[in-house]
Amino acid sequence: MNQVSAVCPKDTKFEGNILDTITLDFDSRRRRRIKLTTDSGIEFLLNLQEVKTLRDGDILPLDDGSGVLVRAKDEPVADIRSLNLAHLVRIAWHLGNRHLPTELMADRMRIRQDHVIEEMLVKLGAIVERLEAPFNPEGGAYGHGETEGHDHGPSHGHSHG
Repeated sequence: MNQVSAVCPKDTKFEGNILDTITLDFDSRRRRRIKLTTDSGIEFLLNLQEVKTLRDGDILPLDDGSGVLVRAKDEPVADIRSLNLAHLVRIAWHLGNRHLPTELMADRMRIRQDHVIEEMLVKLGAIVERLEAPFNPEGGAYGHGETEGHDHGPSHGHSHG
């Protein structure tokens, strides 16, 4: 079985041939070691040194020299728009305060569908549109470029509740 031990980011040139694609939702794109199957049924082992979030357009170089193109699967998301940039920044603060994975886009933000959060956003004056689309949240500073968790050390300065 072919193995993948590195990721070729989408903005990096890949010299091999693209053998196939693999379409995964966001949770399935955050991995270290797992047996995966491409869209046309080719199995391979993802075997990275550490957990990594695979991004839409990344290439997984197989040990035979070919590659598998990563595609972000459509999933239930909510796009958040606002009447102006200052209001959108205020909304972004509320999402960040709740440590929600959020995709930042040119004119809107995207979160996973969550009726409680969506209701809060509407009360704040946001325009919320539910749809099925790829989800590529911003990496978190405390998670060292990834979206998950952070550690403030022994003097943890704020609550998560």
